[in-house]
Amino acid sequence: MSRWDGIDEFVAVATAGSFSGGAQALAMSTTHMSRAVARLEQRVQAQLLHRTTRTVRLTDTGRVFLDSCRRIIMERDEAIALIDERGEPQGELRITCSTAMGERFIAPLVREFTARHPKLSVTIELTNRIIDLVGEGYDLAIRTGHLADSSLIGTRIASRTLHCCAAPAYLRGHGRPRRIADLARHECLVGTASTWHFKRQGGEEIYRPKGRWRCNSGSAVVEAALSGMGICQLPEFYVLPLIAQGKLEPLLEDHAPDAEPIWAVYPQRRHLQPKISALIDLLRLELPAALARTRD
Repeated sequence: MSRWDGIDEFVAVATAGSFSGGAQALAMSTTHMSRAVARLEQRVQAQLLHRTTRTVRLTDTGRVFLDSCRRIIMERDEAIALIDERGEPQGELRITCSTAMGERFIAPLVREFTARHPKLSVTIELTNRIIDLVGEGYDLAIRTGHLADSSLIGTRIASRTLHCCAAPAYLRGHGRPRRIADLARHECLVGTASTWHFKRQGGEEIYRPKGRWRCNSGSAVVEAALSGMGICQLPEFYVLPLIAQGKLEPLLEDHAPDAEPIWAVYPQRRHLQPKISALIDLLRLELPAALARTRD
């Protein structure tokens, strides 16, 4: 008997919250699951689960052990994928991306990628929180701008531009800013980004907007701008169609920032996996075209 027999069963039961749920996930009997976990507890000489007639709960030891077991399973599956002769993407793929870009661009492309590879199982976490890829077990993140974590590998897959703009009604009532410093006299609508980016005299200038209205949704910021509440700076896919329709007017165009890079970021130890390299190739090919369609 392997020293690690029961790892898959333990993880399945802990994830499902019951032996029957874990058994269903692995297509095994409940009796097998119970015996496998019991044997594992004997080998590690610790109780991993509190059992009741209906559910199970992790003990403190079990909670710590579960994280390690999940990493063991993930790394085992990755090792198998690496030596697969066909190099076909397979196994679990966990991705994180900001909400707006994920909903509009990344999720549709990943859905297409998943359809091409039936052995692949994908989870996408859309959040504006910066996730610890290694600590939380993610394979890939899509991020923009400057990459602060030097322990990760970043591959540039596209770029986007930021646009400062406001509704004509707001500009009629408050005037048009001519310089970056003029923004201090205006209502600024602040979204996820706490800083706005501009270019002046060949360099970058960072402006920290202040205003009475903040929201972590770009769509909500756009709606506030359209209603005449103030000035915003947002990525092109939010505002370019509205600028083309005359519903928003571009501002400070002489100080428009350079295009901001979009990165596929991943832990160093995973950079050879087929599931990672193939998805990055797809994103590098398809994402720029998807973003370009918002400019038409």
